Amino acid sequence: MDNKSTVDLSWDEFDELRQPRADTSDFDAVVDRAISRRGFLGGVLAFGSGAAVFGSGVLGSATSARAASAVFGFEPIGIATDFDIHVPAGYEWRPLVRWGDALFSEAENAYSAVDGVPADMSDKVFGENTDGMETFEKDGHVLLAINSEYVNPKINLPAEAEGVPQTAEQVQMLKNMQGVTVVEVADQGEGWRVVVDSPFNRRITHDTQMTMSGPAAGSDLVKTNADPAGMSPLGTMNNCGSGKTLWGTYLTCEENFNGYFGTTQEREATAEEKRYGIGGEGRYAYEKFDPRYDLSVEPNEPHRHGWITEIDPTDPNSTPVKHTALGRFKHENAEMVQAADGRIVVYMGDDERGEFMYKYVSNGTWAPGQPTEGLLSDGTLFVAKFNDDQTGEWLALTPETTGMSIENILVFSRLAGSKVGATTMDRPEWIAAHPHRAEAYCALTNNKNRGVKTNAGGDETPVGGPNPRETNRYGQIVRWKPEGGDHGAAKFAWDLYVMAGNPDVYDNAYGGSDNVTAGNMFNSPDGMAFSSDGLLWIQTDGDDSNEGDFAGMGNNQMLVGDPDTGEIARFLTAPNGAEVTGLTWTPDRKVAFVGIQHPGGHWPDGEGKPRSSVIAVWRQDGAVFG
Repeated sequence: MDNKSTVDLSWDEFDELRQPRADTSDFDAVVDRAISRRGFLGGVLAFGSGAAVFGSGVLGSATSARAASAVFGFEPIGIATDFDIHVPAGYEWRPLVRWGDALFSEAENAYSAVDGVPADMSDKVFGENTDGMETFEKDGHVLLAINSEYVNPKINLPAEAEGVPQTAEQVQMLKNMQGVTVVEVADQGEGWRVVVDSPFNRRITHDTQMTMSGPAAGSDLVKTNADPAGMSPLGTMNNCGSGKTLWGTYLTCEENFNGYFGTTQEREATAEEKRYGIGGEGRYAYEKFDPRYDLSVEPNEPHRHGWITEIDPTDPNSTPVKHTALGRFKHENAEMVQAADGRIVVYMGDDERGEFMYKYVSNGTWAPGQPTEGLLSDGTLFVAKFNDDQTGEWLALTPETTGMSIENILVFSRLAGSKVGATTMDRPEWIAAHPHRAEAYCALTNNKNRGVKTNAGGDETPVGGPNPRETNRYGQIVRWKPEGGDHGAAKFAWDLYVMAGNPDVYDNAYGGSDNVTAGNMFNSPDGMAFSSDGLLWIQTDGDDSNEGDFAGMGNNQMLVGDPDTGEIARFLTAPNGAEVTGLTWTPDRKVAFVGIQHPGGHWPDGEGKPRSSVIAVWRQDGAVFG
């Protein structure tokens, strides 16, 4: 890893390069639970009467993923290792929009298979490395809000730059290709396409004017030389997962923001900066050309990022709002539900090894047609504590429980979570809530440091609870049911819906739970979404080497699971090198839009540069998707 350029590193590798974790060897709580698969699962995950609560889950009888499923309505597909997309018989796919595709007529011929996109057109085309997305409607228009998480400088920059920007113009180009795209799409008789020059089309980049809400807005922690009031940050960055409010706006989630900041002068990182992996050189050399990203000039600028940002896709003149009440950390996505008494609840994961799961609960209540002011700025932030007996509770992060001011709690939420003893998790990624009952799921994608190293704050990462495997390279999905069926409740019961694994390589816990077979195995669950029929769609971002521990797993993929039976089937495989991330549907649910990030080879054009894209997938008979 030391011989790699920082732009070649994964975000996890970048974090460990920036702040190596201290090795530990005296975890009394670490025990070897990797006995036989059935013994492990029966002893650790049995829910007693929980089968009546959650369905049979991991203890249900698994069916072969090669057989047609009456529940899913398609014949599951096998693995793939090539540079193409594969879907079941009876389905078709095509690219909807690719990095560099024009949103406006002036950029129609901007993209070149050799040179990419010129700087002056980089904010007028679809962004790079698509991620979370949601569908919206406005007066019969169908709109997509789509994240562009990060860039691939070795692909995006001229060859002579060798993956590192050499000028301010090149930095500006990279800044423009990230953030959020709002785009109108329509089926004009030849399949779904972008509506070029739609008045709704909009790019929101690292330089777009924003505002802030909540208790940390305007505090000394977010004031800068350029914004002494601390209320007008510029830009949203490293936009990973997404969410949709109950009132129809978009929530974009700022994840690995730490990698964009560096320093041009030697300085010692603070304890708070170290917890967030901030310091040293930035990943993209922004600090060399823009003082806003230079920690020696603007040490508070990183505090203005790492938030949930709300965007109104239906109003191209609206100002995005960063909601500080929801906490600052590496947000994966934001899943909004409602408590029994009408309060707003937002579930969130902090995607780093050994970090926490959070929940925000508003003080105010809401019903359709009522005002939304204050719902995401006035409330309480909670962090999850999972117990080994399959119970859990949400711990309030307040000045009384943490000894921190409310501003410090929100800007440094990780430190607050450590103070109350939250459970360190195996990289909490997307959270999805069941559409028909009070039940939620979180993808814990993997954690090679489980039981081996502390997190960045020195919190232990013992084996147990929802993180039951040491050096967990495969991941799992935890689910919970709030007490009384109320998302606003402080307590919950939990189990594991699935433990990913490789049954061809292991016959113990690392082979996965009983609903993982040779025909449906996968690793590193990441993106998740429920369709309106109550099925759980699972997208992966894992090791696609097809070697060693990952032999037979093929490329990254999208699967679908039945929450009641535990059955899981493979629906789609991605090109080698790609992550499958982001999923939404047309309003009639006849077409699914799926994100394909950082593909390898020459996908999807067959020549030239690989292009991150959103694809459309539909049934050939025109029926409802799934």
